[in-house]
Amino acid sequence: MKTIISMFIIAMSMIACNSTKEMTAKEKKLITEETKDIPFRVLQIDNKKDSLFLRKKCSDINIKDITSSEVLKDFIERLKLTMAVESGVGIAAPQVGIGRNMFLFMRLDKPGIPVEVAINPRIVNHPEETICFENDGCLSVPDMSGNSKRYAWVDVEYYNEKGDLIKERLSGHTRKGDFTGVVFQHEYDHLQGILYIDKLFE
Repeated sequence: MKTIISMFIIAMSMIACNSTKEMTAKEKKLITEETKDIPFRVLQIDNKKDSLFLRKKCSDINIKDITSSEVLKDFIERLKLTMAVESGVGIAAPQVGIGRNMFLFMRLDKPGIPVEVAINPRIVNHPEETICFENDGCLSVPDMSGNSKRYAWVDVEYYNEKGDLIKERLSGHTRKGDFTGVVFQHEYDHLQGILYIDKLFE
């Protein structure tokens, strides 16, 4: 009985942490105050206000908004531009001041290396052991890199920008080839208020 109660409490906690809220007026203003050809400012940890925001957990995006919200579509376009301008392999919504569970990531495992959108992503399974990913870095942590603890693969679920639910296993953990799985883990951490500097090997 205690086990059942414990599992219920954990499940409810996960729901609370990832609660869905309507996009606020402040969020909408930040997204739409500039045209789609203007990139966002990327938050930096050496700025106190930015750093506090980057440490917050994000909220889910309403599923019905994925295909119906023009604001969300504009947000995705500006986020893609920002990622390109900053030469990143991924970028998460909180890095530009939007506390929502969404990020972009490069598919280094696919021809042409397309950029894909992950909305309300989840990591549902991974191995127990971790590997060392060399020279991890972040657009929000300027002039630094380090070796981080990552999983060699992750089973993930997320919605793409068409509203399709994607379930797949992402692998790759070396800069000499594919490290899509690591990019996903890195960006997913941002949504939990976690930075790669929290996972460095000592």
